[in-house]
Amino acid sequence: MPQPDNRTPVIVLGAGIVGICTALSLLEKGVPVTLIDKGEPGQETSMGNAGVVSPWSIIPQSLPGTWKSIPKLMFGYGRPLSIHPRSLLKMIPWGLSFLRGGREENVRARAEAMSHLCGPSIELYQRHLAGTGHEGLITDSMYVHAFRDGSRANLQSIDYLIRSEMGADLELVGKDRLADIEPELGPDFGAAILIKGQARMRSPGRLGQVLAQKAREMGATYKRTMARRIHRSDPRHWEVQCDDGTVHAERVVLCLGAWSPGLLADLGMSVPLMAERGYHVEFCDPGIEINNSVMDVDAKFVASSMENGVRVAGQAEFAPVDAPPTKRRKQQLIDVAATAFPNLRTDDTTFWMGRRPSFPDSLPVLGPVTDQPGLFVNFGHSHYGLMMAPRSGDILARTVCNEPQNIRLDAYALDRF
Repeated sequence: MPQPDNRTPVIVLGAGIVGICTALSLLEKGVPVTLIDKGEPGQETSMGNAGVVSPWSIIPQSLPGTWKSIPKLMFGYGRPLSIHPRSLLKMIPWGLSFLRGGREENVRARAEAMSHLCGPSIELYQRHLAGTGHEGLITDSMYVHAFRDGSRANLQSIDYLIRSEMGADLELVGKDRLADIEPELGPDFGAAILIKGQARMRSPGRLGQVLAQKAREMGATYKRTMARRIHRSDPRHWEVQCDDGTVHAERVVLCLGAWSPGLLADLGMSVPLMAERGYHVEFCDPGIEINNSVMDVDAKFVASSMENGVRVAGQAEFAPVDAPPTKRRKQQLIDVAATAFPNLRTDDTTFWMGRRPSFPDSLPVLGPVTDQPGLFVNFGHSHYGLMMAPRSGDILARTVCNEPQNIRLDAYALDRF
């Protein structure tokens, strides 16, 4: 196979954190890049997460017995799971595939695939931030999984067992030790599992701005416009039809997250991707400091101290990509946050909703598209986009440039469905 000419420009559709990291990795190889997105770089779904940068977020969402917990998630404390009526029909086959994936052999195989993407995340972010003057955006942290019922904190459960087998440094702590580590947590929590060797972003939104600026300084062109359609204009070129005109390139990378399936549909391709909306409330004058990233295991939210206050992020709401935010989510998050952190000041808040692009196996699609030379995909990172973005971008850039690499892409192939 002839080697691609790295001087040939690449269009990256989508300027979320995945698209930005893809652009940076291509630029490092001398490939000219045009980034196309309807909004400002890194300010859509990428800016609203909990900031966790975790080499050990390698456990897929579906585990053995997950089906038993669905009623509690939908109607129990915090009601972290919901399904929009307009998504019910699409949710049935997606949900069945999701639950089938909960068998232990599937969980282990997917955890292995996820580890290749999450494992080097801290090191790669440090590399991308080097020289920007904003290296302090990423800081060391633990991931504290806090349990109200201390008996449920079990290092032998499959999720923690797999992490431990792969080399994670885990520690089970009781109520008193947890109070020393996170003194602002309320007394209802009986135990926690500490996942060490983590980091967190002090501002995911500013991370996107900083890395996008670095990409511009490395030569990237940014077009703020909506990409409406992609198709092959001749045997060697792709045509991207945008609101402000048409752009041509030999190679196109699709990184549009939950909006990606719409462009693939024009090529006759369908993928089982759901828009899994998440929410956050940011407490702008919180009156407290959280030392690490803390997950309330019962209410399924993560709390972190950030540059602009304390952010509480969570919820899993399956809904059409164009559906408006559910207003009751704001008060739900405020209530569970105030219960978990009794000294939290809740008067001054901001509210946000974003759309996670989620496949039923918790893995993204990553690599070339079969029978579509010059078209590549890098989307569908579900809850793990911040962790997976830098390594996904690195793998995709190597693939575009036809470089050898020590990872098989079968687990992330678009045609695996």
